[in-house]
Amino acid sequence: MIAAAFRLAYLLRFEVSWEVFNLGAGSALSFYQRMVMLLIPLWLFIFAIVGLYDRQKLLGGTREYSLVFYATTAGMFLVIAAGFLEPRFIFARGWLILSWGFTFFFTSFGRFTIRRGVYYLRNFGFLTQNAVIIGANNEGISLAKQLTAWKSSGLNVVGFLDKKSPVGEQVIDDLIVLGDVDVLERLITDFDITELILATSAFSSRDRIMEIFRNYGISGEVNLRMSSGLYEIFTTGMTVKEFAYIPLVCLNKVRLTGLDHFLKLLLDYSITIPGAILLFPLFALIALAIRIDSKGPVIFPRRVMGMNGRQFDAYKFRTMYINSDEILEKFPELKRELSKNHKLKDDPRVTRIGRFLRSSSLDELPQLLNVLMRDMSLVGPRIISPEEIQNYSRWDLNLLTVKPGISGLWQVSGRSDISYEERVRLDMHYIRNWSIWFDLEILIRTVPAVIKRTGAY
Repeated sequence: MIAAAFRLAYLLRFEVSWEVFNLGAGSALSFYQRMVMLLIPLWLFIFAIVGLYDRQKLLGGTREYSLVFYATTAGMFLVIAAGFLEPRFIFARGWLILSWGFTFFFTSFGRFTIRRGVYYLRNFGFLTQNAVIIGANNEGISLAKQLTAWKSSGLNVVGFLDKKSPVGEQVIDDLIVLGDVDVLERLITDFDITELILATSAFSSRDRIMEIFRNYGISGEVNLRMSSGLYEIFTTGMTVKEFAYIPLVCLNKVRLTGLDHFLKLLLDYSITIPGAILLFPLFALIALAIRIDSKGPVIFPRRVMGMNGRQFDAYKFRTMYINSDEILEKFPELKRELSKNHKLKDDPRVTRIGRFLRSSSLDELPQLLNVLMRDMSLVGPRIISPEEIQNYSRWDLNLLTVKPGISGLWQVSGRSDISYEERVRLDMHYIRNWSIWFDLEILIRTVPAVIKRTGAY
């Protein structure tokens, strides 16, 4: 990939007539061929120095791309420094800039392609490592569910080790308790286990954890990995920073950072801005229909929870009569149902045009403004009111680490036809398994879901 990048840079710099380049600098192909023969090993050496061939950093997604960027940038500055120190070392600046950009792009693309190939093979059981989870409590079960659902992780969970549960007890799916830590040596051999995952909250004794670490923490046969013990908020990730040589763990305040955050923002704006412009005539028609159908404002601002607990007004086209509370008081059974499910299928408060807007999801179009204001995203968890947050129980901290979405996994999975508990589960699944590809998949599935109007009321 590096060689292809250098060659394409030479092609565009010297063999394509672009006025932007000054062709005065030495353009002899033989000169650049000799220089590239030196630069390729240099680039590979820099890649190795920053850890791009470290097994722990391979297949690392955005973190891997950032290392590629740092390495290619370092290589470019070394070439610039060489040209400054040795005046006879003359090269075209345009070629170097092109080489830098192409090297980053080509190398990243190559690693992306390889990673996708590895992920595909892992779905069939190839290129995986067998793992056992020590602790069959809630944290251990949550870890197992996450790892088994995300097959691209490369870890194949074979079972649990737990002192409090009998051998052979089924924990989840086909995963059973294989025994206690005392039989771990035999299990490592029998199941070819290379990864030990310790659910720290499963142990009330710190001494027990230290014993496991002494036996396997520095073992050359297996890798011992310890979870944080805070499985309720493990979706955000953690960073470790040393203060006075003391490593302290800090929980990230948001789920998406760095390149992930940029890609999601780019996806939101690239669709929302042209979409809002094209849909403006439809906005005007809907507003006119609402005013003709019933008295009241066109837009209804709903107070909802945003990222990090910040409340904001989510805009929707008004679909109810302005005296909706008075109407609901006449139906106590519906009031109880609303309190339980936060949704009514046959809601007497909804206007005629409101029913159409809800069934077609057109009532949510003003939320495009919330996306532009960065309060919401095109894809995300359901928007919920401050009163609903208690229904998320221990998962409420996870919910507030991402922006709510106009569409989401809940919408393409049945919307209001599914139970409230299932909606919560779908929101948590989306947050834990987010990727830009997951967002694109949901957006594609949103179109037929809206057309079919399944669960829309």
